[in-house]
Amino acid sequence: MPEPAFEDMNPLTDEDFRMAVRRFVEENYPDIPRYSQRRLHWHENRPWYEILARRGWLCPNWPPEYGGMGLSATKQLIMVEEYERYGCARVNDIGIVMLGPLLIRYGTQAQKDFFLPRIISGEHVWAQGYSEPNAGSDLAAVRTEAVLAGEEWVINGQKTWTTLGSDANWIFILARTDKTVKKQAGISFLLVPMTNKGVSVRTIRNLELHDEFCEVFFDDVRIARDHLVGDVNSGWTMAKALLGHERVFIGSPRLSSNALVRLRLMAQRMDVWDDPAFRDRYTRLQLDLADLAALFETYVEKLRRGEPIGPDVTILKIFQSELYQRISELMLEIAGETAGYVEPLDGDPRLHAAATYLMARPTTIFGGSSEIMRNVLCKSVLGLPSA
Repeated sequence: MPEPAFEDMNPLTDEDFRMAVRRFVEENYPDIPRYSQRRLHWHENRPWYEILARRGWLCPNWPPEYGGMGLSATKQLIMVEEYERYGCARVNDIGIVMLGPLLIRYGTQAQKDFFLPRIISGEHVWAQGYSEPNAGSDLAAVRTEAVLAGEEWVINGQKTWTTLGSDANWIFILARTDKTVKKQAGISFLLVPMTNKGVSVRTIRNLELHDEFCEVFFDDVRIARDHLVGDVNSGWTMAKALLGHERVFIGSPRLSSNALVRLRLMAQRMDVWDDPAFRDRYTRLQLDLADLAALFETYVEKLRRGEPIGPDVTILKIFQSELYQRISELMLEIAGETAGYVEPLDGDPRLHAAATYLMARPTTIFGGSSEIMRNVLCKSVLGLPSA
C-alpha cells in the first residue's frame, strides 16, 4: 500500500471539513453493510480500512510524523459524526486507538518504526489481551505469567472477552513478571504474535449469537525479548495510560448519537414522534448527548496535547454507557410488539429495537464496570475513604 501524503485539514473551517468528510464517505464507501448492529469482522470491513489508509484518514489522532492526521478534537468529533450519519462500519481499530498511542508515547524507536506502519497498512491486526476469568475490573489481578528465558519470554495463561480476537494476528497483553511484589508492581506489557506456537483462540457467542468475543490461551508461547514495551514490571503504569485512552474512546458520544438517530426513526415509524410526552423524553436525552459531546471533547483535546488522562475520565465512561442504555430502553418501549423481532423492522437495520437494547447491555461492564468506576471516582477524585 503506498504511503499516504499528509494533508493538514485543521485550517479548514469546521463546516468545510464536515462537507469534505461527507463527500469522501459518500463517494468512496465500499459495498459493505451500513448501519450494522454487530461488529463486522476483518474480512468484511477490510475494504473500508484500506480506503481510509490510502486517503491518510485512518489515524485521526496520531501525529503526522507517524502517519496520522493530527486533527483537533473538534474535527475528530465531526469525522465520527459523519461516519455515523452514513452508517459506516467500524474497522478493526484496536491497533489504531489503543496500541498506536501507547507505542508513540512509550515504545522504542525500533518498535515505532516496525509496528506503526504495519498498523496503518493492515498487515498487523491487533487484539487487546487484558481481561482474564478472574481479572476483569480488577485488572491488577492478572495471572497470565511471562518468564524470561535467555533472549525470550515464555508466556502461560489465558485472556477472555478479547474483542475480535479471531481476526487478529497480534495481541498486546499484560503478564505477571514478578510474583514477589504487590500485584500492580509486577506486571509487564508484551507484544505477542498470535501465529506463534502455543497460542490458541476460542470464540464466544453473545446474546445475539455473534462471535465478537474470544478466549485466548497461551501454552509455553515464546516471544522475542525486545517485544517488551517499556521497562520490566512497568506494565501497570502503561496499562493505566492505555485505559485512559480506552475510556476516552468508549466514552465517545458515537454510540449514543447513533442510538438517538435510531430512536427518532423508530418513533416516526411507530407514529409517536409528535407525541408531547415522547418528545419531552427525547429532548432530555438529546440534551444529555450534547453534554456528553462537550465533555468528550475536553478529553480528546488533552490526548492531542499529550497530557495525561487522570482517573476523572471514568465519569465520561459512566455517562456514555448509561445514556446509551437509557436511549435503548426508550426505543424498546416505543417499539411495542415489534420489540422482540429477531430481524429489523421493514428490513431497515436502524429499526431493530432488540439489537440496540442488547448491544447497550454490556457497555456498563466492559472497560470497567460502572460500580468499579464509581469507586475510582470516590477514592481517586473525591478522596473518600474505602468502605
